[in-house]
Amino acid sequence: MSVSERAYELAMVAAQAAADKKAEDIVIIDVGEQLAITDAFLVASAPSERQVAAIVDAIEERLLELPEKAKPVRREGERGGRWVLLDYLDMVVHVQHTEEREFYGLDRLWKDCPQVQFVDRDLVAAEATVGTPDAE
Repeated sequence: MSVSERAYELAMVAAQAAADKKAEDIVIIDVGEQLAITDAFLVASAPSERQVAAIVDAIEERLLELPEKAKPVRREGERGGRWVLLDYLDMVVHVQHTEEREFYGLDRLWKDCPQVQFVDRDLVAAEATVGTPDAE
């Protein structure tokens, strides 16, 4: 895997922030071997422009809370709310409206690159409580 520690940290924090805002189909793609300009893409989608904006805002806020604050060096697509790109140099975030994601197919374009596993901590917590007897 060619993802740097910093890119991995940013991607995990950003992915969890997106998951917390109910982003759909969150994928982290290791593009470091293919691109010299970044190590990872985080791709997430939402069914409305408002939710795309909320996810983007949550990602930015969460990355600013890190001990080594991360601010995007470039932000594009904010006005339309259909595809917002946040460039953190080590990682690039793509939050797309569901229709844009299907049409442009970033996942298909980068299918030869390995994916970095992300598991939503809320899903892990929910699965841990399934099947456990109720404490009374």
